[in-house]
Amino acid sequence: AKWGSAEQPVKKKVKKHTYHPPQSLFSSSHIGSDEAGTGDYFGPITVAAAYVKAEQVALLKELGVKDSKHLTDDKIRVIAKDIIHLEIPYTLLKLNNKKYNQLQAKGWSQGKMKTMLHHHALEKLLEKIKPEHPDGVLVDQFSEPDVYKRHLASEGNKLQENVYFMTKAESYSIAVATASILARASFVKAMEDIEADVGLTIPKGASLQVDRAAAAVIKKYGKSKLDDIAKMHFATTQKAYKYL
Repeated sequence: AKWGSAEQPVKKKVKKHTYHPPQSLFSSSHIGSDEAGTGDYFGPITVAAAYVKAEQVALLKELGVKDSKHLTDDKIRVIAKDIIHLEIPYTLLKLNNKKYNQLQAKGWSQGKMKTMLHHHALEKLLEKIKPEHPDGVLVDQFSEPDVYKRHLASEGNKLQENVYFMTKAESYSIAVATASILARASFVKAMEDIEADVGLTIPKGASLQVDRAAAAVIKKYGKSKLDDIAKMHFATTQKAYKYL
């Protein structure tokens, strides 16, 4: 009473674009796509698209399919094998580091690379499931839809039919969560292959440990080796030299 009534915080309205999916999509037969490895200095970018039918949603949930960020790498590998055994139609694309660095040097942003990977993964999957037509396609949103469309147009491509975009889509769509797990499992395997190749511990992400690992690679093999296993434009490359 002394201080008066408390003001209620004003809730900000979340602006929804025209490509936001309808609620009904999550329980329908649809395709989801997601990627892994984009924020990691070492390793490729992997993109997966998966077609999940409405009647398969419950079974996939039972198997533990959910946002891969809440799963350990070991659990992801187990679930990925279960998904493959269920014969869920999917496509998986991997952009290796050498090609990534070449595209980046040509002026491609990481956003454009991801756009083209998602687009081609969806194209291949739509071709694979013909004559079936999914009720929609949901892309885990990493850029505004208009930017995504501009990237497609710059390479002479168009957005497919009934494509929706949503941030954190893997928390709502089992199809996107399925794609997320497949993409992550592929990325984890690629990182293991890199470790076996260089004979060093290669951490995920971008951190002090990653800076030191990059320095160790340069010391053992020279900078040219990084071009095969890392995203060279990350600040990590320069930080690595400070350890040498």
